[in-house]
Order: sequence, then structure tokens, then C-alpha cells
Amino acid sequence: MQTAVPLLKDLVLVGGGHAHVHVLKSFGMKPMPGVRLTLIGRDIETPYSGMIPGFVAGRYSFDECHIDLVRLAAWSGARLIHAEATGIDRVNRRVLLKDRPPVSYDLLSLDVGAAPSLDALPGAAAHTTPVKPIAELGQRWLAFLERMKGWRGPLGIAVIGGGAGGVELALAIDKRLREVAQQAEVAVTLATRDEILAGQAASARRKMRAILVRRGVRLLENQETVKVEEGQIHFASGARLAYDSAFVVTEAAATKWFADTGLVLDDRGFFSVEASLQTSDPLIFAVGDCATVAPYRRPKAGVFAVRQGPPLAANMRRALLGQTPRPFKPQSRYLSIIGTGDGRAVATRAGWSLEGAWVWRWKDRIDRKWMRMYREPPRQPMQMPTAAPDPALADADGKRLLVDAGMRCGGCGAKVGASVLERVLQRLGPSSSGPAIALGLEAPDDAAMIDVPYGHSLVQSVDFFRSITPDPFVFGEIAAVHALGDVWAMGAKPHSALALAIVPASAERLVEEDLFQMLSGARRVLDQAGCTLIGGHSGEGPEAALGFSVNGLVVPQHALRKGGMKPGDRLVLTKPLGTGVIFAAAMRGAALARWVDAALVSMRQPSSASAEALVRAGAHACTDVTGFGLAGHLAEMIRASGEQIAVDLRLDALPVLDGATELFAAGYASTLQPENLRARHLIDGLDRVSRHAKLPLLFDPQTAGGLLAAVPADSALEDGAVEIGIVRRRAASEPPIRLIV
Repeated sequence: MQTAVPLLKDLVLVGGGHAHVHVLKSFGMKPMPGVRLTLIGRDIETPYSGMIPGFVAGRYSFDECHIDLVRLAAWSGARLIHAEATGIDRVNRRVLLKDRPPVSYDLLSLDVGAAPSLDALPGAAAHTTPVKPIAELGQRWLAFLERMKGWRGPLGIAVIGGGAGGVELALAIDKRLREVAQQAEVAVTLATRDEILAGQAASARRKMRAILVRRGVRLLENQETVKVEEGQIHFASGARLAYDSAFVVTEAAATKWFADTGLVLDDRGFFSVEASLQTSDPLIFAVGDCATVAPYRRPKAGVFAVRQGPPLAANMRRALLGQTPRPFKPQSRYLSIIGTGDGRAVATRAGWSLEGAWVWRWKDRIDRKWMRMYREPPRQPMQMPTAAPDPALADADGKRLLVDAGMRCGGCGAKVGASVLERVLQRLGPSSSGPAIALGLEAPDDAAMIDVPYGHSLVQSVDFFRSITPDPFVFGEIAAVHALGDVWAMGAKPHSALALAIVPASAERLVEEDLFQMLSGARRVLDQAGCTLIGGHSGEGPEAALGFSVNGLVVPQHALRKGGMKPGDRLVLTKPLGTGVIFAAAMRGAALARWVDAALVSMRQPSSASAEALVRAGAHACTDVTGFGLAGHLAEMIRASGEQIAVDLRLDALPVLDGATELFAAGYASTLQPENLRARHLIDGLDRVSRHAKLPLLFDPQTAGGLLAAVPADSALEDGAVEIGIVRRRAASEPPIRLIV
């Protein structure tokens, strides 16, 4: 992501709730020069709570009621970090994350929702499905429906909780199961501690009771659940309810790490915020279900979270400039529209209520209109600001950066400062140096020095590229996996690496954080591979970039080469294809979040285990599939193996990342794809399969791709390798690659 102006402040949003998606769009439409916006989310597809009951009832698809945070963040120019927050280090201004280093902030906002309140109900955690976190309900519900399709005989469903959410869910489940589980005898029971819809108009309760009777949903009011066992719910009255599956829609609880932040909490453990939406720490805001506005306590409902978005965005802008945030007063009366799952709904406010199909259509229009604002941003990302940052953003370090922003040095003057580099290395900690490293980071000198053990050869390779993801830690992992691919492809053991890191011009603290995050991700991969980081070089540039010069050791007679394929060998591939087209589409806002996430997972997967498995299998030849695509790298293997070798390649067998074929069909492709297409003259049968969905995968450039190897016909495949073709003898004047379907 190119940076047009120096970065001075980090604005970090934790959680992709309703208020935060508005902040993303607000900063996308009107960026603040000098401010970097980061979204940290455990989930990358965030649901709109008002549409979830309709989704359960089958009236909306998964995508229709979820906001794609990858697409929205890319459009708004924000960094998206897919990680779970576990706490806040307020002293060092860092968000603590699960299984990765913390992320620093200058200003922070929390919109992380609430946790399921199951601890107070014995057995609920083990035997029920909680509705919250709502972000997890979508996939759980789809999996549940799959299990129910084949159900035969009685099917008892229990819903615990009689608020609006519980009532909607019970009716939605009843509607959907009667359509999906056609061989089942569906019986839904709604159990509530008090009356249903407590706090709503009495007329709304009367209407809803009549609807439940009409729909055949059993209602148990004033029945407090005290224990849940497998197949049986126990009530305080002594009554019991048999069930096959149970859902809990009771009041949610605060996440446990809230108590460790030192921030003021309310009596239930949620963040207590002022009317400005600030917590007791003025650098931290909190909104949505995770917060309680102390002067104006309201129910935890989506209608309030939606309204908090605009004042939150405005107040964070003021806070960044050192201005006083303004108070926000939430509405005291609000409209509640409760869907009944069958295309009808009940609307209630204060003392009145209305019912009908038109009420559902009204709700549907409201919900779809809100979702369109965030699900359908323009395909092209917003342009980065070019205006100078407001001087109010800059501390002493930032002021120095602003003074010389237009005259950044080149040459060695563009290096990252020694003090920054020293702090980064201290935070990274020592790496375990192998016995063959004479001089490295543990005893830095002008150059590293390594000893090559007797009987081994030194394998060397280098790779370097600009970031393909806004998450610097993940980028570091991918860059390391990609660089080590050549070493693994030769059957060598990674030994040591030199890094070359480029970071955008920013305030010193931001430069330190970027460099630390990139090298932390890389170190995770290098350390797991037994590869020691022995030095490197860092500098400024227009955008983040990272590469490595890597060394490996191999016994020469055991080394794998591109050449050596033999007739009868099986051709295997260890990773799915499609990273090129997925990220080409992601740059244009066209790739679904789950497609991008799956591609990132694949690229971060080291090939060490695959390489070891191929060596055990007695592989005759091997290479890694990267920028030239499968066809280009296969052609290299064939040329290196001699003119008598050809390959029958099975298109249907090619492993493919989710979304890749759909994106090719929609016209997306990497900018390197046309260059790779020049290898098509080596392939026989293109005309016969010109419409095959997987054909473009042959030319798709891969980043951190898998290993392509020829193994003996009688060898066993391990570690997820997929057979994609057969090596055979080549006839005279025959193209080296023949496509088989």
C-alpha cells in the first residue's frame, strides 16, 4: 500500500462491529493525512445483527447479511490485521494479540462485542449453541443445517431466552427446519425466565404469543433454566424439557480480559464510557455491546451501536488533533421490529405495536439500505491523501519528519536509524545460532561469517518483493516462506538468512513498529525452519517490501534438482494454486474476505514437511511454483530432464484455492499472467480445453507456492501432496506438455 505522505499517528480499531464499519467508511471518504488506520478483527466477515434471524430463516444468504471487512478495509485504505485481541498494555500503548506480537496505537477504539454468558448456567457450555458472539453463528448455523438434512423422526429444538433475539430465533429456526429437515417431526420450544419481550409493549407480547401459538412453537414463560444436561434442560420449578439441540440467547457477559485493562468498568464488567464514548483512559474509546455509556444506560442492541458510528468517528478525529471530544446522547425511545421468519414482523415502540407482512418489508428495506453502505463500496480503493498532515498530529519526532518530508535522503541516508534498528533487534530477541555460524547478529560485524560443514554444499537463493497484504506480520511470514522455497525445493536444510527490509517514511516509532512486525513474522518462520537470521539491511521506500538472501546445506548426492524426471514418474503438487488471481482481484475489491484469508493461510504454510516427505519418497526432480506459474516451472523441469521427457497433465486434478476459478471467470488475472501465457506454445490440447475453469491456473503466478516434484510410481504420497500428472517418453516433434481432462 503506497504511502503518499509521512505517517505520524496510529489509529487502531479493535473489532469489526457496527460502529467501527462506519468509522472505516468515514476515514475512507475523508482520510486524515498522516494518520494510519488499522482494524484488528478476530472475524473478517462481520454480521449485521438485525439480519441474522432472517439468515437463520433462509431469507438472506450468508453474504447478504455479512460485511466483508477485507474489501471495506482495502477501499478505505486501512490495514486489516486478522487476529484476536487478548488485552491492552496501556503503559506501552499496545494491543495484546493471540499468538502474535502486540500492535501499537496512539488512539484506540474497542468494538469487540460481548461473550456468551454460559458460566452461570451449568452444562450450557458443553451442551448448547450460544448465539453470541454473533460473528460465529453464521457458520455454525450452516453446519447445523447440513446435519439436520438427513434427520428422521422427532426433532426437539430448545431456545433459552425470551427477549427479542430469542423470539426471533425460535420462529426462524422453526421456519427453516420445516423446509430443510423434511423427514423430521420438528418441535421448537421457547423457554424464558420471565415473560417474553420483557420491557416491550404489552400489545407486542400479546401479538407474539398469538403468533407462537399459530406457528406451533411451544412457549414456556416464567421458567428459569438452572441446568443443562445432554438431552435435558432443568428448570427452577422442577420441570424438565427433553431436546435434541439447544440454543442460548440469554444476556451476554463481558469478555474476561476487560478486567485486566485497569479501565473503569460497569457493574457487569463492561467498559464504562462517558458521553464522548471515551473510557477512563482518554486515549481509548469503547462502543457497541462491550461498552456502557454511563450517563445514558441503554439495552445492548444493534440500534444503539449503529448510531454510535458517526459521533465516534468525529470524536476520534478531534482527539487525534488534541481537541476536546463532544458528548453524544443516544435516543431514549427506539423502534424494535421483530421478524417472525415467515415474511411477517411485529413493530413496537413505547406502548404501541403493529403486525403484518408490510412491517417485514419495511424492516427489510431498512436493513438492506444500511448494508449497501458497507457491502458495496466503489470497487477501486480510495486514493491516499497527498495533502500535508496537520501539524497538530505531530509530536517532536513527527515535527522533524514534517520538516524534511519533501527531501528524504537516498543512498545510505535512507537507512533506518541505528537506534530504531537496535530497539527492534532487542524486541525480537536472540535467535539460536547454529554451530556453523561464526559471526552473526549475536556478535555483529561488517558481514556475517559461516562455516560449511564437511561433506555439505552451500545452497543459496534470494527473493524480494513488495507487500501483498497490509498486515506486516503476515507479510513477514509470507516473505520468509517464499524465500526458503528454493532451499526446500533442493532438498536442503535452511541454515541462515540475511534480510532486506524497506519501510515507508514515518515517525520513528511507526518505523520501529513496522520493521518489528515484519521481522517478527519472518522470524517465526525462520526459527521453525531452523534458519538463523544473521544480519541484513533496512531502509526507507515508498511502500513496505521485504526479502531474504537464504543459505541452506545439503549433501550433494542427496540434492534435488529441476532435472531428473523419469518416464513413469508421478507428478505431484503440494499446495493449491490461485494466489495470483486472488490478490489481483483483492486489489480491486473483488475477492471475498474468506478467499483472501484462505490464500494467506496457504502462503504462510512452510514447505519443510513437504520437502522431507518428497525426499523420503525418493523424488527424482523438484522445484517450487512461484512467479512463472505451474506451466512455466514445469517447462523448466522438462527442459532440465532432457528432450525425451514429456508430461501428461490432468487439469481436473489441479488443487485450487477457493475463489480462484470464480475470479478467472469474472475476468480477473495477475499482471504477470500475460507474460506467463507465452509458455502456451509448449502445451498440447489447449484448444480442446479452452473453456475449462482450471486452465488459467497453469499461468497464474504464485507467491510462496508449493513444491512440484516427480516421484517414483510406487512411492507413497505424504503431507497433502496431490498427483496432477504422469511423466512419459516424448515422441519426436511433440509438445512437452499434454493436457488431459
